[in-house]
Amino acid sequence: MDGSDAERQMKYVSSHEVENVDVAEGVSFTPEEEKALLRKIDLTLLPTIWVMYLMSYLDRTNLALARSRPSIYLPSLMILWGTLTCVMAAIKDFSHLVVLRVIIGCVEAGFAPGVLFILSSWYKRTEQSKRFGVFISAAVLSGAFGGLIAAGIVAGLEGAHGIRGWRWLFIVEGVMTIGVAFISLWILPDYPATTRRFSEREKHVAVARLATENVTAATEDTERLSNFEAIKAAVKEARTWTFVIGYMVIVGSSTLTYFYPTLIQGLFGDASTKKINLLTVPIYGVAFVATITTAYYSDKVPAWRGFIIACWLTFSLICSIIVCTVYNFTARYVLLVLMAAGLWATNGGTLAYASSAFAGMQPQARGVALAIMNALGNLAQIYGSYLFPSKDSPKYIMGFSVISAMLAVGVSVFLFMHFWFRRRLQAGRL
Repeated sequence: MDGSDAERQMKYVSSHEVENVDVAEGVSFTPEEEKALLRKIDLTLLPTIWVMYLMSYLDRTNLALARSRPSIYLPSLMILWGTLTCVMAAIKDFSHLVVLRVIIGCVEAGFAPGVLFILSSWYKRTEQSKRFGVFISAAVLSGAFGGLIAAGIVAGLEGAHGIRGWRWLFIVEGVMTIGVAFISLWILPDYPATTRRFSEREKHVAVARLATENVTAATEDTERLSNFEAIKAAVKEARTWTFVIGYMVIVGSSTLTYFYPTLIQGLFGDASTKKINLLTVPIYGVAFVATITTAYYSDKVPAWRGFIIACWLTFSLICSIIVCTVYNFTARYVLLVLMAAGLWATNGGTLAYASSAFAGMQPQARGVALAIMNALGNLAQIYGSYLFPSKDSPKYIMGFSVISAMLAVGVSVFLFMHFWFRRRLQAGRL
């Protein structure tokens, strides 16, 4: 950290110690004023992001953002993939369906990195875990109820106006996505210094309070890097690649999510589709509680985020190993519920941990680093989709063995990052 960065640092001061706090660029604000601003940010940003991410997951069950307005960029992606989802209802050839789904995937690919970037641009390091927990909870709840909602749409609209129920599913979810996108155009804020949703005073306070934790916020005067310079700055950071490895492990292990119905059917025999869907709800329900609880307490001990993630991965690793050795169906189902809780809790925790670790980077480079982590990490879904072939039913030893190995790697990576980042923080290098 150089002298200019050090000058922008300040210690936390409680409201009973001083009446106001002086921070970067001569901006002062009271603790009460910061609390009110944080509440407004939460009420403006989080509900919008939550609904948008929920629609993203319902529809599918960056670099460009560094120069784009989030309030236009993210809704535009939603409008595009919502329109393409509606078009899927008219497809008559399977090959066309596959091609269209690939195109939708490419459009959706820019959404998650964009959300990560905008959240990391508004919140302090000590505030990010709870907000990322809210973000991830949309995916968890989608998993819990998405199947039931889809089944209700298909059954309820089957044959309506001469259209099959599965086609109505694409139409309804596509229209819902487009509707949410248009609403978010009017609600979603841009960056702290440039948003049109906040007053000038609120924008100044938003930027100044981020400076207290050395979170670099984009302003009109921020130096603009070329795309190549931003990529170069991101790939030169060792922390980018450690998070890529750690996130690949978590995403690869979390592909277990795609096989919950298959695993449940293997455990309980020829269960009906409705029963299988109902049996997946407890898995996501426990995961939701674990995700929100972990996110809440992680903000209280931000320096221990890496250790908390390593502990959850160890917990899931133990569950995965036991699954390989115990063949009682009820016991395996309970282990599956517990294992999923650890995986979902670490997913949101890792996003918050990475955002916090990248906070001191130049905004465009930070956006690229988050995009690289998200993009390469999600490549794990490719090989993860082959871990549970039907021929391995009902034990699925190969799948759980591979996941156990990945989780062991994850434990090592996050323990390493925990001690590495703590040492860098103590040395003032983050």
